[in-house]
Amino acid sequence: MINVQRDQPIVVTTSWIADHLDDPDVRLVESNQDSLLYATGHIPGAVSIDWLTDVHHPIRRDYIDRETFAKLLSTRGIQSDTTIVLYGDQYNWWAVYTFWVLHWFGHRRVCIMDGGRMAWQAEARPLTRSIPDYAATTYPVPAATNQTVRALRHDVLQQVMQPSNVLVDVRSEAEYRGEQAASSFGVTTQRQGHIPGAIHVPWSLLVQENHTFKPAHELAAVFASQGLTDKQPIITYCLVGVLSSYAWFLLTYRLNLPNVRCYDGGWAEWGNLVGVPIATGSVEKTR
Repeated sequence: MINVQRDQPIVVTTSWIADHLDDPDVRLVESNQDSLLYATGHIPGAVSIDWLTDVHHPIRRDYIDRETFAKLLSTRGIQSDTTIVLYGDQYNWWAVYTFWVLHWFGHRRVCIMDGGRMAWQAEARPLTRSIPDYAATTYPVPAATNQTVRALRHDVLQQVMQPSNVLVDVRSEAEYRGEQAASSFGVTTQRQGHIPGAIHVPWSLLVQENHTFKPAHELAAVFASQGLTDKQPIITYCLVGVLSSYAWFLLTYRLNLPNVRCYDGGWAEWGNLVGVPIATGSVEKTR
């Protein structure tokens, strides 16, 4: 049984944001799937970080280097002790993905606004098209990235060969079974299915219609129904890392599990790798 602790203050409300709009120690950051949304209106004072073009390397499939990351935050007027509050569209998926990337680079003062853009607009709170002009900071180049939050393909292959972690696939059931190919992000994979031994917890069970986070006890019940416990190291994955970073966030900061990593290479990588095993068919559960 997963041990549910109290919700962490890492999730803040729209009211909290409204009270901190002029707080110099807080920087609002909007991160959306739809890159055009920010220009149509955003929370006053918020800057934009594009989850794709700003944090990903322009040529290879990986993230920007540590020097470019420091420059990115510097241009947004962010310092190493600034509290970043992220929000966005589509269940906050891309905001949470940016949250995960920030943690990978070592910036730990990060919060998520519960409900994202949808919650702010539903309460008829103010939006602006004015782009804030913050003075650039001298953000220090991170000494290293935080490897405790990220799993790479060799980590996953080791797990397949000598199981010690739990693999959690959060794609749709049709994708998991191998009956449907990926249809987003322009991804093409030569094989369909799932990583052997991975259990299936579809993303649809992890979200709420109003885009706010599910209560911790409901999330615990979803994961526990698949046999997860608070004593198992977990690796989450999806197609390209967005939904799996959301699952990583829920497990780490809503359920307070201590050893969770996100395999951001996802099925986009695994489904095209030469010489690695795949599985198809029925849903698996932890042994």
